[in-house]
Amino acid sequence: MRERNILPNKFTYPFVLKACAGVGDLNLGKSVHGSVVKFGFGGDVNVQNTLVHMYCCCRGGEGGVEFARKVFDEMCRSDSVSWSAMIGGYVRAGRSSDAISLFREMQIKGVCPDEITMVSVLSACTGLGALELGKWVESYVEKERLQKNVELSNALVDMFAKCGDADRAINLFRSMKERNIVSWTSVIGGLAMHGRGGEAVAVFEEMVRSGVAPDDVAFIGLLSACSHSGLVDKGRKYFDSMRKNFGIVPKIEHYGCMVDMLCRAGHIKEALEFVQEMPIDPNPVVWRTLINACRAHGELELGEKITRQLIRNEPMHESNYVLLSNIYAKMSDWEKKTWIRAAMDMKGMKKIPGSTMIELDNEIYEFVAGDKSHEQSKEIYEMVDEMGREIKKAGYIPTTSEVLLDIDDEDKEDALNRHSEKLAIAFALLNTPPGTPIRIVKNLRVCDDCHCATKFISKIYNREIVVRDRNRFHHFKNGLCSCRDFW
Repeated sequence: MRERNILPNKFTYPFVLKACAGVGDLNLGKSVHGSVVKFGFGGDVNVQNTLVHMYCCCRGGEGGVEFARKVFDEMCRSDSVSWSAMIGGYVRAGRSSDAISLFREMQIKGVCPDEITMVSVLSACTGLGALELGKWVESYVEKERLQKNVELSNALVDMFAKCGDADRAINLFRSMKERNIVSWTSVIGGLAMHGRGGEAVAVFEEMVRSGVAPDDVAFIGLLSACSHSGLVDKGRKYFDSMRKNFGIVPKIEHYGCMVDMLCRAGHIKEALEFVQEMPIDPNPVVWRTLINACRAHGELELGEKITRQLIRNEPMHESNYVLLSNIYAKMSDWEKKTWIRAAMDMKGMKKIPGSTMIELDNEIYEFVAGDKSHEQSKEIYEMVDEMGREIKKAGYIPTTSEVLLDIDDEDKEDALNRHSEKLAIAFALLNTPPGTPIRIVKNLRVCDDCHCATKFISKIYNREIVVRDRNRFHHFKNGLCSCRDFW
């Protein structure tokens, strides 16, 4: 079109920018943006909205979301589409807190959100584990009589499931007048996260009976459910049925679920044989699953061998070095552990710090291990010490093997007491009425010691404590956990 000297107009650019978003080419998008300015369409609201969308869809260069926000802030006249595009961009970039902040700003400015906005806001609530905020969004949808289409209903089901209220998710699902495959997979995946494998299997079978053909995502949820509930035989059966009964060729994610299931059940050798016989090359995630299982089940030499090979294949991936460092710590080989950490420092690698988020009065608070940045730090640490004394009286024994440092047991206990989960729980005990549930979200897998300690805390303080970690939910109540110590 340009080669033929046909001038673009304000209707041309939204289509071209959507094409740039489709291919995710940030530099190409910037070039088109330059053309927008050159031909004088930079102030058109539809063009600006598409620019925001385009930048949010492009991940390269200096970061598309920042360019999107710059365009958004410079808009003279923004509408609900503009706000929805920017909020959705933050969600896709994993910046859920920014999405919620922008939504609140949208409300202050008096801009009415639509169903698309609310789907993005619910996704942000899901990312943060912000159940109370998610409930508020649901009530807002009802109050404003927004159209509860299947996409919005699915987002609500997914939010409740992933924010810890699986029963509410199921009730919502049952009340839906229209369902699609996403509706079913949201429930199956949600039940899997809560360790309710038998129910997830039942919903899957109901879906098949109702005439809805499962897709590859449904099988990921189903196999995860089998994995988190120790249903090894059922998992094997469903994996075999993918190709045989439904014509679905298993992807790497399905093979990963199978490896995870075998590893959780302690079948390390079978898992290794399964990986070696896979018809597709195992990815690093599969190998890391196997390595973690080797460490958990005492197959340390095998874990070391696999990790060293993984480092040769991925020399710049920091988690591989962390895995090897943890194996050496488990072996009490502090010299090799120190050498690995030094190698990481030389390469400029940093271990992802463990953090825990908690929602209180619609605000999100985040803690890291040893955190003293909170204004209530003094009271929080006093409560942590009190918790430690009380659970010890009840029979708790610190799992000092979780501290991968060459220090004495007393210092290891002190390090365990400063874990982010315990700080968040102490904060909740200080700031919520007795008997109310506590909900926290951990960015990594919950450690053995925090899992054990939280069981005692739930009983001593008479609290239900719901923990969402990287893999699943743990519902602690009266000294027991819903995972039955299988996670």
